[in-house]
Amino acid sequence: MRESTASMSVSRPPDSSLVIELSGDWQLSRTLPSPVPAEREIAAGPKPAKVRLDGRRLGHWDSGLLIFIDAIATVCRTQQVELDLSLLPSGVARLIQLAEAVPERKGARAEKRKAPFLERVGVGALSAWSVAQGFVGLVGEITIAFSKIIRGTARYRRVDVLEMVQDCGANALGIVTLISFLVGVILAFMGAVQLQQFGASIYVADLVAIGIVREMGAMMTGIIMAGRTGASFAAQLGTMKVTEEIDALTTMGISPVEFLVMPRFIALVLMMPLLCLYSDLLGIAGGAAVGATMLGIPLKLYYQETVAAITLTQLFGGLFKATSYGALVALAGCVSGMQCGASASAVGDATTRAVVSGIVLIVAACGLFAVVFNVLGI
Repeated sequence: MRESTASMSVSRPPDSSLVIELSGDWQLSRTLPSPVPAEREIAAGPKPAKVRLDGRRLGHWDSGLLIFIDAIATVCRTQQVELDLSLLPSGVARLIQLAEAVPERKGARAEKRKAPFLERVGVGALSAWSVAQGFVGLVGEITIAFSKIIRGTARYRRVDVLEMVQDCGANALGIVTLISFLVGVILAFMGAVQLQQFGASIYVADLVAIGIVREMGAMMTGIIMAGRTGASFAAQLGTMKVTEEIDALTTMGISPVEFLVMPRFIALVLMMPLLCLYSDLLGIAGGAAVGATMLGIPLKLYYQETVAAITLTQLFGGLFKATSYGALVALAGCVSGMQCGASASAVGDATTRAVVSGIVLIVAACGLFAVVFNVLGI
């Protein structure tokens, strides 16, 4: 039998009733008409004496038709209008009558309510405490795993470390190149606009070099890796949690922290200083491009001024920050993944939480390093 499209029409015959004519195949696998137009016709305008459902031209049907009729019946009860099911197929009428034979128990449906302010604060505090416990616990397990690596007793695959090194390092060069070069261009352009007023354009090289090497190179690299690699760690581990792969490792007596977290943590901590050096180089190159094109500074002179502005203390301080940011991003991504729920939507939530917490930790650590380095005179 050829399938026909489900359709609905509403009419008002002279007897003050309202007729809703249903035709075609009403199946959930097909696009079904919305009951909203019929509901509006019942609720608005002159109140009909009776609502008659005409299903004599119906084809195949399933629960999609019953859902539509239930919506109409709900409106009729609300408006206190009689509903006539006599023109529907006998099977449909019997199912509707069976569903309405026992009235719904009062209070069976949970009413949505907004939780009191103190309750929301308490739930948020408990959630934050749970996340903090998981973070501290994972730090402890990673410390124990490191001690096993030093003793040579840790159980993880070296090939996983190499694969993560490639993912965290070489595969991230493209986005690090773009962002670092543009940040250098922006810093140089902003500095040039102000320094040109005082005839001190050459100091754009100092501004870009010190800003990139001390702060921006490490911070921008950390934020990039939080959005790229930290989210990837959370999604991978969260998916393994949903598919019960982590539970399987635990059942076999293999520590998920040693087997899954450690390769990711080691790879990101090793790659962050190298990416930071690369970011510093590209940022300075971006500043040199602005200096050469906009300010007319010779590249040799720009290079000499840059070398004179940077000290090894500043360079190694930036690399230390980058290493710390890499550890924080790895921890944020792995904690979010290991604490993921058991549903598909929980993986998305864990990924979002990994990115947000990673960036927040980087910014907080940057502020702490600024205070400590200032006290140390670095």
